Amino acid sequence: MNIVILSRNAQLYSTERLVEEGVKRGHKVEVIDPLKCDIIIEKEKPTIYFNDRYLDYVDAIIPRIGTSVTFFGCAVVRQFEMMGVFTTVTSDAIIRSRDKLRSFQRLSKAGIGMPKTVFTNYSRDIEKVLSHVGGTPVIIKLLEGTQGLGVVLAETKNAAESVLEAFNGLQARALVQEYIAEAKGADLRALVVDGQVVGAMKRQGKEGEFRSNLHRGGSANIIKLNHDELSVAMNAARALKLPVCGVDMLQSARGPLLLEVNSTPGLEGIEGATGRNIAKSIITYIERNRK
Repeated sequence: MNIVILSRNAQLYSTERLVEEGVKRGHKVEVIDPLKCDIIIEKEKPTIYFNDRYLDYVDAIIPRIGTSVTFFGCAVVRQFEMMGVFTTVTSDAIIRSRDKLRSFQRLSKAGIGMPKTVFTNYSRDIEKVLSHVGGTPVIIKLLEGTQGLGVVLAETKNAAESVLEAFNGLQARALVQEYIAEAKGADLRALVVDGQVVGAMKRQGKEGEFRSNLHRGGSANIIKLNHDELSVAMNAARALKLPVCGVDMLQSARGPLLLEVNSTPGLEGIEGATGRNIAKSIITYIERNRK
C-alpha cells in the first residue's frame, strides 16, 4: 500500500516509528506536511497537489494533525476522504475531540464517568460556579489547552476568582472542573487501536506538580487496567468515533473518571513505558480495514 503520514515534522518520534513499521511490513510510506498541500475542488474530481504532483495514488493516511493547525489539517484529511482514501481518524472525529466542551457533552450522554464540570458564559457569580463542582480546590481548563498548557489548579476561592477573571478578560473560554485529590497527581493513559486497548501506562507528575504530562517532567510506568478502566477507554473511543486515540483517566474513590480523549496521541511515552509496539498496531489496523 501507499501510506501517507500527515505530519509537519518527519523527525518526530511518533512519525518515525510509523514510517519504520510501515516499511517493515512492505508498504511505501511517505511523510507529507499538510500545510504544504493544495486542495483542489472540482466537480467529481477532488484532488490534492503537493510538491509538483497529484496525490491520487494514496491508499491510506495517518493524520498527525497538531492542535494549532486543526482547521487546515482537517480540511486536507477531509479531501482525502472525498477521494476515497482510508484514514485512521476522520476529520470530523478530530474536530469533535478537539472541542473539549462538545466532547464532554457526548461522553456524558454516553454514560461515561467524569469529574464534575461546569461551563458558563463568562459568569461573574464565581461562588455559584464553584458550588456546582463541590467547592475549591478546582481545576480550571482552557477549552483550547493541550499537553497541560492552559490548566490551572485553584486551591482557594480567591485564586479561582483571579484565574477566571483573567481568562474572562482575555475572552478565553474555560471549564471549571472538580479536583480529584485521591489521584495524587497521577493519571492513566490508555492507547486504543481499532476499538481495543493495546497499551496502558500510569503517569505521575513530578513532586509539587498536579499535572502528570510527560512533557512537563512527569514519569510513566506500565499498568494493567481493571475491567472498569478498560470499559471507560473503549466506550470513550466509541462515543467520539475515534478508532485510534489516547484516553486519559483518573483513579478516584468512585471509579475511573475520564479526563480527555486525544485524537493524535504521541507514541514515545507509551511505547517506552509499556514496551508495546503501538506503531505496528496502527499499521496492521490499516491493513485490516482498508477497502
